Amino acid sequence: MTSLTAHGFPEQHVRARARNGTSEVFPPAGSYGAQLFGATIDELDEARLVPPVFMPQRLEKLIELGREPMHDDVDLTTGIGGFRAALPVYLSAFGSTRAGSGDLSVAASRQAARLGIPMVIGENMVPVHGYRRNGAGSAILARIREYMDACDDATGGVVVQQSTEDADCEVWHLIYTDPTVQPLLESGRLAFELKIGQGAKPGLGGMTVVGAQEAQRLAGRFAVREVLGEGGWLRCASPGTFTEEIVRQQLRFMRNNFPKARVWVKFHPGRDIAWAAATAWRAGADAVTVDGAEGGTGWAPRVFLDQVGLPLHECLRRIGRPEGCLLVSGRMWEGARAVRSLALGATAVGLGRAALLAVDEDPDEGLIRLVDCLALEARLLVSALGKYSVAALGPDDVWLPQSTQERLAEPVRIGAPA
Repeated sequence: MTSLTAHGFPEQHVRARARNGTSEVFPPAGSYGAQLFGATIDELDEARLVPPVFMPQRLEKLIELGREPMHDDVDLTTGIGGFRAALPVYLSAFGSTRAGSGDLSVAASRQAARLGIPMVIGENMVPVHGYRRNGAGSAILARIREYMDACDDATGGVVVQQSTEDADCEVWHLIYTDPTVQPLLESGRLAFELKIGQGAKPGLGGMTVVGAQEAQRLAGRFAVREVLGEGGWLRCASPGTFTEEIVRQQLRFMRNNFPKARVWVKFHPGRDIAWAAATAWRAGADAVTVDGAEGGTGWAPRVFLDQVGLPLHECLRRIGRPEGCLLVSGRMWEGARAVRSLALGATAVGLGRAALLAVDEDPDEGLIRLVDCLALEARLLVSALGKYSVAALGPDDVWLPQSTQERLAEPVRIGAPA
């Protein structure tokens, strides 16, 4: 055959699409549940933390303590969306996938509770797995019970996401009225999170690979497409339709109908993220979560993983000084990236794929050891910056290379688009 390849043209990908059809739009179906996904474009890791020479806060701490302060004197306790947390960290959402509804998620729930950090339960758990009040075998209640059994009386909390399909199943009502969950509710450690997208696939709903039998069972509740060839079927949740007014009305509904629960909102990394976050805070949200393009353990179309959504650093830049509690996720696993995010406006950072990997490595202690490493690094870094609380961090603690600064120098629109 005569070669038709031009310099730089991806011949092998074109031929694969011609050979395999729509299955090539996605990563291999066999990698679903066994591989983690998310963008690798990352301006946040280009930044450096820069301690000053003169450190007035260290002098203040010395006078307070009567001795030279050390990194052990850094206080990492943080208010996260109405909860008290031992660290500026939360467990990101795992939903209805095998990771979110199986042994890994239960082990992660137990370890998050022991750490005293909030846990988010992701979307579509009930539409896919059902809900059995006070009964054995309920995937979502198994996670909540495990968390409640391991947590203390002062720190952490449970956050339950809701998608369009969850709303059809009245998930929040089921949780809010379940006697099993009342101890969390009465102690102020239950929150509901309105989900408006995720970093792995901004603008789309959840996507899952299922077998033919599962596809047939879920066809009445989800869109099911046979686009993956022999590798499986594609189960798609609806993305939901939101405007500024719909978000305000939804938050008003949440506050009125579930007055004892905290109100969270999760946004994908959209170009109007500053406007969206401000809308949620002004409507009474206790926390706004932003999932950068680097985030999302979710399996997604290749073009979304590679080419859609703002990097987390750009989201932080556009939001600027946050009006309320700002939670961020996206490739969080160690102290420096977490501290940079906190200095640029985040209140806390979410562990997603890192938490899954840690729990997969050791279901009893893996996440605890991972977070212990992050906490030690965070204390060392915050102390090196001459500060002794997370709230004291600020943009002056972060430096970007000149090339990155120039690339990001364009004006940022804070309010509503014209």
